[in-house]
Amino acid sequence: MMLDTALSLERFAWCAGRHADLTIQSLALASDPAYVSVRNRFSATLAESVTCSDDGSFVTSWGYRLGTTDDVEAAAARLAFLLAALPA
Repeated sequence: MMLDTALSLERFAWCAGRHADLTIQSLALASDPAYVSVRNRFSATLAESVTCSDDGSFVTSWGYRLGTTDDVEAAAARLAFLLAALPA
């Protein structure tokens, strides 16, 4: 079965948005590649764009692998840690 990257990114955005200090800037599912932009709501510079690879890995714009679609909450929590956000 083929991975639905759009659905995976929507789930990632939802999980990331549960963190008190994170804000979803954009969810670009029609772009190539599709991505979600997340930032620390207290900082204009603590921000990251995340894509979902064909193998189900969530990857930052600088190539850091956050986790997989098998545990979306853990991947979002890793991004929250990197963006200095409080836990969900």
